[in-house]
Amino acid sequence: MFALLSSASFSTADTIPNFWDPKAVADRPANIPDKIQFLSSDEHPPFVFRDPDGRLTGFHIDLARSLCEVLESSCSLRIVPFDKQISALNEEEGDAIISGLARNQKAAEKMDFTDAYLKLPARFVVRADESDDFNPQQPTGKTVSVEAGSRHEAFALRFWPTAKILSYETAMKARESLKSGEADTHFGDGLSLSFWLRGQASENCCRFSGGPWLEPGFFNEGLTIAVRKGDIERLEALNYALRQVYHNGTYRELYLRYFPLSFF
Repeated sequence: MFALLSSASFSTADTIPNFWDPKAVADRPANIPDKIQFLSSDEHPPFVFRDPDGRLTGFHIDLARSLCEVLESSCSLRIVPFDKQISALNEEEGDAIISGLARNQKAAEKMDFTDAYLKLPARFVVRADESDDFNPQQPTGKTVSVEAGSRHEAFALRFWPTAKILSYETAMKARESLKSGEADTHFGDGLSLSFWLRGQASENCCRFSGGPWLEPGFFNEGLTIAVRKGDIERLEALNYALRQVYHNGTYRELYLRYFPLSFF
């Protein structure tokens, strides 16, 4: 039932994040939409991308498909450039945007948003041979590399005055400083670091240390699905389906498939 349409306390490796209250009771909405046409782009692996055979795949593709199976709705996906998606939604060229949008005050004036289905925490990484006595809560006296101008730099400068903060032009240069020993630790985006740690560029140099940082105002924004303002039927249906996908184990399967090294 999923057609593709084209158009111009966490620390372990397999930790599965939970953004839904396990005690909340959610009844199936009385009104379920017969169809949902999702809008997305195809240049953001591992969320949406094309495999070597040119077929669309990714976390968002499989998540959308799973939501529709829960709702028993007919669904399709239309590929639209990221900067055209909001106008396409408002012009009713689609019903929901699944491109990792975050809810913010400006966007909330134009669209409604589901509950967050994924958040992007900050994480520390240290060299693999580093002893376990590093304290991420108080990196006093440690040299911490960060990307200049990033929220990670802003957070480090504000909350760790007793650490030496080294700012680099890019996140990659900040990571390289950890590999070379110039920095004791690197503080950055957990998602991209999870792929760096498993990729060739890291040369197995490093590992996560401590758990995720999700401080409000810095790292607590979540990825959501956007619908047209006032489309309460689809909003309630998608929120219900997101909770069901988590509780029936599908979310766990998708998370481990696309994020084999958990960034939580």
